[in-house]
Amino acid sequence: MTTPTPPPTEPRYQADFLTELFRDPLDPGYADAAAATKARGYRRRPLWLRIVAGATMLSIGFLLAVAYQHTQAEQPGRAKVREGLIDQINARRTSVQTLADREEKLGDEVTRLRDAAIPGPEAARLRTAEAAAGYRKVTGDGIVVTIGDGPEKVDPVTGKVDLTTHVLDLDLRLIVNQLWANGAEAISINGNRLTSTSTIRLAGEAIQVDFQPMIGPYEVSAIGPGDLADDFDESRTADSYRGLVKEKGLTFSISERDDLVLPSAPDPVLRYATPLVSKSPSPSPSTSPSGGRK
Repeated sequence: MTTPTPPPTEPRYQADFLTELFRDPLDPGYADAAAATKARGYRRRPLWLRIVAGATMLSIGFLLAVAYQHTQAEQPGRAKVREGLIDQINARRTSVQTLADREEKLGDEVTRLRDAAIPGPEAARLRTAEAAAGYRKVTGDGIVVTIGDGPEKVDPVTGKVDLTTHVLDLDLRLIVNQLWANGAEAISINGNRLTSTSTIRLAGEAIQVDFQPMIGPYEVSAIGPGDLADDFDESRTADSYRGLVKEKGLTFSISERDDLVLPSAPDPVLRYATPLVSKSPSPSPSTSPSGGRK
């Protein structure tokens, strides 16, 4: 009995591509180009062209060195100017706060004297109107919505700050409008009471409320009905900012507070319409329906 010889089998694998790549890493096209250049003969650039190129490179290097030295020399001056501006801002802020405290005391005194001079029902009606308009200090239970910037990101190429991680004026307007829609009766942002004519806008990179610059984190305090916190927490506005906390790293929280105290807004600047004075006398109106004709 003999054992049958197995038929020859073909190789199951082709040549390994990586093996070929390491064995001959140079692309055939490069080899052909090198051979063509060698056949034509290598020609050195003219001497004058090499001198011009070297002089150009030296000039560029000299200009870059001068610019660097000039920038370094200006750094102490810029830092000194910046510190001076910061001191001026702090001094002005302290002065404004002192004047605001004095204004609040004088306002309370004026209110007390006026309440003493006006009969009871009229004074109560006036106090209610002032509280609704935002020109009287109010106290009550409410909520505080706190929102702050996320981690600062700077584009490594352009050097610009990514503002998508910053709180903008639009964010504060959305939160305030949602609180009004949920029944808030009085709202303030970082202690600045809002009225029907208040503005929330962006000036440069700073948020201003009634032209007062705000610094984050921003606290939006609101006094309203007992279900104000639940209604705001279940709103789409709150859901969107909870999403930004996960996506952009913003800080956002809602907390209920008892006996919130919201200050009054500064006295409004009243504007009156005045009639235009015509230089030429206007004709006197006729007392007859037919214009005086008989």
